[in-house]
Amino acid sequence: MNFATELLHGGLLPDKATGATTLPIYQTAAYNQDSAEDLEKIFALRKPGFVYSRISNPTTATFERRISDLERGAGAVAFSSGMAAISAAIMNVVEVGDEIVSSGSLFGGTSSFLSELENFGIKIRYVTNNRVENFADLVTNKTKLFYVETIGNPKLDVADIATLAELAHENNLPLFVDSTVTTPYLVRPLELGADVVIHSISKMINGGGNSIGGIVVVGKNFRWDMEKFPKLADFDSFGTLKYLARLRAKMLTNFGGCPSPFNIFLTNVGLDTLALRMERACQNALKLATFCAENKKVEVNYPGLKNNFYHALAEKQFGNHFGTILTLKFGTKEKAFGFLNSLRFALKASNIGDARTLAIHPASTIYLHSSETEKLNAGVTDDLVRVSVGIEDISDLLDDFSKTDSTLLK
Repeated sequence: MNFATELLHGGLLPDKATGATTLPIYQTAAYNQDSAEDLEKIFALRKPGFVYSRISNPTTATFERRISDLERGAGAVAFSSGMAAISAAIMNVVEVGDEIVSSGSLFGGTSSFLSELENFGIKIRYVTNNRVENFADLVTNKTKLFYVETIGNPKLDVADIATLAELAHENNLPLFVDSTVTTPYLVRPLELGADVVIHSISKMINGGGNSIGGIVVVGKNFRWDMEKFPKLADFDSFGTLKYLARLRAKMLTNFGGCPSPFNIFLTNVGLDTLALRMERACQNALKLATFCAENKKVEVNYPGLKNNFYHALAEKQFGNHFGTILTLKFGTKEKAFGFLNSLRFALKASNIGDARTLAIHPASTIYLHSSETEKLNAGVTDDLVRVSVGIEDISDLLDDFSKTDSTLLK
């Protein structure tokens, strides 16, 4: 099946009991079993089943299977937010004294979380320019994993997933990839060698901006060595799925970051149109970036522009798509604010991946409490505006951007 067909027909079958063609919302806390023996087996992970919605839920399980299938994963675990997914994915394997080698150009929430890990004795080594050779320079015998975003938010630098995966595996390390900005429509990191893929499903996967959630998808191939990853020892019987088993049994269950079945239902509905929305939004972003680049008074950053440093890699890695986010630099904060206040259609909001176009001034919002080094690594300056392009008619967006009273006057 092609992608759009798989979205609608892969892993989402009519309900066997009723024939319903829409995923039911199982709004329940607990589940009855036929016998005490069955309940014991489910708790002992010897039999599939549901016992408590903090651990698993039929609505959520169907959504997890859909995303895992789209990503070509071995399985997935959904969480209450993207940050819950990121924190659980990393904490599933790291311990005091470990180190993480990470891209420096991370979403502000992720950067803040990694800073918090420092308080627990986990050192973060940041790669400033997202170059593969710079990752290699930072590997030590304490390194536990590599962490990158497919497209940095908001720096918009592109990670070379396949080459990074090779380097990680040469050092017996897994590669963790946040693919929120790209979704499986643009790239399947696991097929390029990554081992763990993370999404904030609140973004383009949902598309409607109506709920919060996250998901971790685990690959099939990485062999989690017990000496390197002792926290997985109790789940060694699961083989290459030991990371996945511990993620649900320990991280989801003990920390309680389970998603609401209703939120998953809303996101599942949005998932059906992911291909249509991503295609339209990527087209709009390229046209809008090209239009803005024609004005010499504003600096435009978008991987789809041919003069962009990451254009060739993005073209190869993302199938001639370049994502839905672009950034504009106006020279001063005042001009950036003037631009934002002039827009009619773009909402001034901190989300990305909505069906509507969203715009924000990152320095005064998402990165307000970040250090100057963190801002520099993320490409955040006082004159920067991030635009998450939606699926509006492009002529209306171009008209809106051309009529601003800031520096984009035509």
